[in-house]
Amino acid sequence: MRSKLIARLIGAGLLGGAGYQLGSWLGSAVGSGQLVLVLALTVAVLGGGIGMIFAPAVTIAPFNHTRRRLAAMAVGDLVAVGVGVLLGLILSALLTFPLGALPGLPGSVAPVIAAVAACYISVTVLLARHRELADYVTQRKFLSGAPRKPVESPRYLLDTSAIIDGRIADVSATGFLCGDLLVPHFVLRELQAIADSSDPLRRNRGRRGLDMLARLQAESSMPVEVLEISANGYPDVDSKLVAAARELSYPIITNDYNLNKVATLQGVKILNVNELARSVKPVLLPGEEARVRIIQEGRELNQGGGYLEDGTMIVVENGRSRLNQEVEVTVTRILQTTAGRMIFAQIATEGLRR
Repeated sequence: MRSKLIARLIGAGLLGGAGYQLGSWLGSAVGSGQLVLVLALTVAVLGGGIGMIFAPAVTIAPFNHTRRRLAAMAVGDLVAVGVGVLLGLILSALLTFPLGALPGLPGSVAPVIAAVAACYISVTVLLARHRELADYVTQRKFLSGAPRKPVESPRYLLDTSAIIDGRIADVSATGFLCGDLLVPHFVLRELQAIADSSDPLRRNRGRRGLDMLARLQAESSMPVEVLEISANGYPDVDSKLVAAARELSYPIITNDYNLNKVATLQGVKILNVNELARSVKPVLLPGEEARVRIIQEGRELNQGGGYLEDGTMIVVENGRSRLNQEVEVTVTRILQTTAGRMIFAQIATEGLRR
């Protein structure tokens, strides 16, 4: 509250002074004497009122937003911002002398506008291209014989469903995924709420998620960090996670189908563990053999059904008589559906086992 009052007073003073200067300039352009004073005071009061009303919105809110962004930024991004501001100030200093020579009010305002524009453009360009510039510099150093610095590690946001599922721990242990795993504090709070639930099933899921986080911190080659980021304007955890991913440009690791679709529509990159599991399933081709236990009757006459180790359903012709037996089968055809793959096979002439 005190900071808002200070911002209002400062805004009223600055815009009031600027309004007085503007009013004096306008008055001298259209008249003289008392008209100049009336215009100067009128515009000063108007500017002071605008500053009093809108100063917190254009000072405190952007400051808090910038502070949150800086707290969540990687070191490379912070360096890019600092270098961009420095370059912008140097460029604005070069423009100050010619712009300051303009007569009247433009000579006072133009250098400030040029400084803000130069800093903004420099920071924007460097934030968008600093990784490419860093790669270019490191490549030049590498070619010249200088030691090459390591490339900045990627960062991923973890969703509650991926933490509870736990397979991300196995994936990170294999080395196929590298970088930092970030757990937003609101995801951690949701996980704790699930672990404290009165429903035994939810409670077990929450505790499993906490155990998986502890396992990731202890065993994973990927560092796990709790990310403090504010997302108070969003109603649920999924919306907060998507907003954080968009703001930080980090991908989300999740198993949630709905979150996958919503985030993709908003331009957020998603790494779905279920899609990864489907993509690495072993592929059986027609003519190859496999061993399967027939556990149920099929829809058609004499058919039996079972599942491979990866969960793929397999339908065995003339397999009903082999119910509850493990048999060797030969794949005849494979049907790809929206729900997954279905394999059709027949009992091999050899290798039956009761």
